[in-house]
Amino acid sequence: MTLPVTLVGALLALSFPVNAAAPVENTKAAVTIVEDDTTFTLANSLISAKVSKRSGDLVSLKYKALEMLGASGHVGGYWSHTGTGQRTTAAVTIEPKASGGDRGEVAIKVVSDGERVGNGPGGSVVADIEIRYALSRGDTGVYTYSIFTHKPEYAATSVGEARFCAKLNPNVFDFMTIDARRRKVMPKPEDWDKGTQLNMKEVRRLNTGTYSGQVEHKYDYSAIQFETPAYGWSSTEHKLGLWFVNPSIEYLSGGPTKVELTGHLDNNAGAAPTLLNYWRGSHYGGSNCTIAKDEAWTKVIGPFLIYCNSGGDHDKLWKEALARAAKEAEAWPYGWVSGVDYPLKNQRGTVSGQIAVEDPLTPRNKISNLLVGLTPQTAAGQAVDWQLDAKHYQFWVRGDEKGGFKIANVRPGAYTLRAIADGVLGEYAKADVTVAAGKTLDLGALVWKPVRHGRQLWEIGVPNRSAEEFKHGDKYWAWGLYNEYPKEFPHDVNFVVGKSDWKTDWNYAQPPNDGKPTTWTITFDLAQAPRGKATLRLAICGSRGRGGVDVAVNDKSAGNTGRLLDSGVMHRDGIRGYWEEKDVVFDASFLKAGTNVMKLTNTGRAWTDGILYDYLRLELDEMAVPANGK
Repeated sequence: MTLPVTLVGALLALSFPVNAAAPVENTKAAVTIVEDDTTFTLANSLISAKVSKRSGDLVSLKYKALEMLGASGHVGGYWSHTGTGQRTTAAVTIEPKASGGDRGEVAIKVVSDGERVGNGPGGSVVADIEIRYALSRGDTGVYTYSIFTHKPEYAATSVGEARFCAKLNPNVFDFMTIDARRRKVMPKPEDWDKGTQLNMKEVRRLNTGTYSGQVEHKYDYSAIQFETPAYGWSSTEHKLGLWFVNPSIEYLSGGPTKVELTGHLDNNAGAAPTLLNYWRGSHYGGSNCTIAKDEAWTKVIGPFLIYCNSGGDHDKLWKEALARAAKEAEAWPYGWVSGVDYPLKNQRGTVSGQIAVEDPLTPRNKISNLLVGLTPQTAAGQAVDWQLDAKHYQFWVRGDEKGGFKIANVRPGAYTLRAIADGVLGEYAKADVTVAAGKTLDLGALVWKPVRHGRQLWEIGVPNRSAEEFKHGDKYWAWGLYNEYPKEFPHDVNFVVGKSDWKTDWNYAQPPNDGKPTTWTITFDLAQAPRGKATLRLAICGSRGRGGVDVAVNDKSAGNTGRLLDSGVMHRDGIRGYWEEKDVVFDASFLKAGTNVMKLTNTGRAWTDGILYDYLRLELDEMAVPANGK
């Protein structure tokens, strides 16, 4: 799937001139591969990459003769599931001489033979693992990708936390850029080492250096992968950068709303500058990759680009990396990939159409932040939750404000078309969308009728799968905002519909208080006593703890949300994670004419048991038979 070029283009247009370009490099530099007993070295006159034949680790990456990688807990750059195992082979898969020096590629492959393989930080798995690196003529970036293959005769297995990680040279890199809001000179490694650990091992209060007295936390730099096509580190002294560039998210988990770690200071001694590219993430709701016995399964993760550039300040280097990301998205899928399950452009299909939202209670002629995707339809007869899926491929684009969309470069197969948008509660789904190689499928006009359970009595927030519109939502990534809750809301949240402002009067998270459950109240007036059935619609974008939310109306128990998925958003300084809607239905006779009070109790007790609301809406169906049958 091609990354949303409209998003990348918008970023570029807002941040720097269209004609900004990378420094001119020597495009005549041919690729060579030098091999010894333990390593391959791919090189041109600008960059060289040394790869371990045993593990597939990138043990050295030199750009203009300067070493980019360092050592902090693990040497260099590496996939979490390494290539060590029962039968490991190393081979040149693209010979530079055969391509006239235009490209070279090497591969390290371990064959499982039904046994568990890999001993890296991602654990082991019953699957064949192949790791590849490729370099092009005159380029300053190295591509890498990993291929997992589970044969039918292999036992059932699952893939643990899975990523590519690079530990960078701390003597070179000092500035990290994730996005426009999170980019700065980072604390020095020695400042981290001398810091004081706080409530988690990943959190330290710095005691020395420029940021003395401030807190450093690796989760402060988590980001939505779909919206972060290029991120990395740069050097004030050497005026160069190293960036991870994902040309597509088809191989990543969780679709366009998945939040994951990106970069930080390593938690190990030495605190090297670190970059992470997660394809099966365990944070903010996690993702699953479980393979059954007798199941044939393969997945190609990547190729993605480890890109080096030079010739400017931090801002210029980042903007040029974004420009390179846009070019990579246009080039996807790459024509030079072969020998693995990777359909080329002419072997993929396109799906287009236009979605119109028909909601008589909220008429609109524009759609804000429309995301449209093709997701796996079923797996072993079960529906696939796209937010939790890392096993399959997903294809997402950003639609226009009129609902138009075009999803290109889709692998052939059967999918469910899905859509989400700001301001619309829930999602659109259309099953049985079949994509054929080399074909364009125009779905035409599609109508999205959002679910309603009666007329709306009130709402709090905006349905956007995030708590960003609430208090602290504008700077949510600062560590420990949950610690401010007892001071800012000493009597908990008391929200008066029609008077209170959710930007200041509704906290971004509902945490327990000193090990005790907290209760938030919503006060609202009704002109007359209603009848029928009422539905409280709670959209949850973050939770921890299994008790859910208890709901009471005028001191009568109205029900409970039931168990919420553990997404651990609050204590990881997040604003969104796994999204789910929980409806609490109750007899409208619980309500009365005049002032009504609804109470929401977070039953959690541990300090991590925070709940983040995306949106709340109370609906009334006066024609429905009430729960008590009267």
